[in-house]
Amino acid sequence: MIFAPIFGYLGDRYSRRLIMTAGVFLWSLTTLAGSFMSNYWWFLLFRGLVGIGEASYSTIAPTIISDLFSGDLRSKMLALFYFAIPVGSGLGYIVGSETAQLMSSWKWALRVTPVLGIIAVLLVFFVLKDPKRGESEGSGHLEATTFTEDIKDIAKNRSFMFSTAGFTCVAFVAGALSWWGPKFIQMGLELQNGGSEIDTNSNAFMFGGITIAAGLVGLTLGGYLSQNLRVTYHRADPLICGMGLVVSSPLLLGCTYAATSNTAACYTLLFLGQVALNLNWAIVGDILLYVVLPTRRSTAEGFQLLFSHALGDAGSPYLIGVLSDAFTISMRSSSSVSSLNTTTTKATASYQDFKSLQYALFTTCFVEILGGFFFLVTAFYIVEDKKKVEKAIHGTTERLLVNPAEEPNLIY
Repeated sequence: MIFAPIFGYLGDRYSRRLIMTAGVFLWSLTTLAGSFMSNYWWFLLFRGLVGIGEASYSTIAPTIISDLFSGDLRSKMLALFYFAIPVGSGLGYIVGSETAQLMSSWKWALRVTPVLGIIAVLLVFFVLKDPKRGESEGSGHLEATTFTEDIKDIAKNRSFMFSTAGFTCVAFVAGALSWWGPKFIQMGLELQNGGSEIDTNSNAFMFGGITIAAGLVGLTLGGYLSQNLRVTYHRADPLICGMGLVVSSPLLLGCTYAATSNTAACYTLLFLGQVALNLNWAIVGDILLYVVLPTRRSTAEGFQLLFSHALGDAGSPYLIGVLSDAFTISMRSSSSVSSLNTTTTKATASYQDFKSLQYALFTTCFVEILGGFFFLVTAFYIVEDKKKVEKAIHGTTERLLVNPAEEPNLIY
């Protein structure tokens, strides 16, 4: 994702359609090639190249949507676009698991998606329209500035910086859950059954289904709350994001405790926790688009993508694993394990492994609270930053966020 700012810079100045076409093609090609690698380092190289392809469309696609639509319609289209995150993640568990089982090789899980990627390449190249920057907002008079000027302006944009910090916390939690969630729940269910093994594919299917459903509900609910609440309260967007994280934290905490005692409660809390977590995906994208000038949006998207992945989901699975190992070592060297109601060494070890991973996953709850704080700070600056963009786009110092005649009850 280090290439995301580069794609963002190019996307603010050159044909976004061609850049996305090349990026998606590279993503498809490297995904397929990686499945044939027998050497670890070659496999790692091709998996790294996948990120370059991802960076292209993840950075540029939201800005194309912003130039095609404005207002509430833009918010709805962004929500539709961001459905791909939870739906794609959930389908990844289901399709990948089923394909690998059917073909008796995990490599085939990587050979399914390139087919869809090539279809996307054809659609982007032949069907996609590449509008002028800011076309939907009538900002044709704005011209692209130098990369240095773009970075300076973005760095001074407090709404962008704090919302990016909050979104990084979201990515941290999402990455940790997607990597460790299925394994953790499986370990809990096996402890419920007295150590009997649970079918991995069934558990992955259930986790994937919950992820898809929670994503659909969360994105829809987040968009609905945003469009209705910000009509009367301009700071609603970051507050919705912040409250979603604060509410998600205890729900996911409860899920970790219910895993060994009540399967229904565990899945229910997991679903509700992910719904609250998913409230913000489309809203954060919308915030970026209305607090950053049209000619700098792709660059801003690139940096937000870079920071959220580099400091979020790229490292969270590893950190959770390191913490879990540390807790395991500590528990196994402690004499307190002798008090557990276990009958065999294997059962004791399984319980310790579960508790260690549970303690490590508590980190995500603290990170969610931190993310909520960042979004709360964003709320203090968002109205001012949005007005600055409105004034720059329309070339006036008098234009407000909305027409006062249409919304007479708003307080500015």
